[in-house]
Amino acid sequence: MCDSKLKKIYKNPKTIFITGASSGIGKALAVAYAAPGITLFLCGRNESRLVETANRCKEKGAAVHTFLFDVTNREETENAIKQADTIKPIELLIANAGVSGGVLGMPETSDGTHRIIATNVNGVINTVLPTIAAFKKRGCGQIAIIASLAGYRGMSSCPAYSASKACVKAWGEGLRGLLKKDEIAVNVVCPGFIETPLTDKNKFKMPFLMQADKAAEIIKRRLTKNSAIIAFPHIMAFGAWFGSALPSWIILPILGLFPKKES
Repeated sequence: MCDSKLKKIYKNPKTIFITGASSGIGKALAVAYAAPGITLFLCGRNESRLVETANRCKEKGAAVHTFLFDVTNREETENAIKQADTIKPIELLIANAGVSGGVLGMPETSDGTHRIIATNVNGVINTVLPTIAAFKKRGCGQIAIIASLAGYRGMSSCPAYSASKACVKAWGEGLRGLLKKDEIAVNVVCPGFIETPLTDKNKFKMPFLMQADKAAEIIKRRLTKNSAIIAFPHIMAFGAWFGSALPSWIILPILGLFPKKES
């Protein structure tokens, strides 16, 4: 498959598979992409909220299929991707599903840490690998992995969440180079604070807090450019990059002052 075919996909994807589509960035992205001629495969764990997202997308003229499963379940995730790809070949995968400390009544205790890693790391792997297999057979496709600016450096305020996002960020960066020869585009998205259920429980001030629909528009626009890293807002992205470059003896005491997430 030639590069012009890949360019056509990332410029104007027609079939999009989104995990974590029942709320937050996933929901906002689904609504942003919804339009006549677009097929959306929307996935989540909360049926009522997923149906609400689906109805909003249908109102905008999109063809919508919903899948209710947990991305931590490898078999269910793979089956959903295969089923969707049979209905209509997926062109763009957005691996968005994620949790954080303070979500689901679960701070970063032992159980919380396991849940965060299982969802944010294993869930992304469970979603991306079968999609890569499908894309390789067709010779083309695009994968967007939702990481976070928190993944640029280990954050003492949210160590498990930070580690999980650092993992998928690095994995996505590696996949981009690895899969280039297969005409598969891989983009890593690193947002700052976005107004979603993940941040609703935060009782501390969140600088440059952004509405989910605005974040979705930024992501959608940058995906059409096939940007390797989509990091925003710019000021926070620069701060995250600069902090990652500083020696530990300087940055770690500063990070230790950050407020911790609460349950």
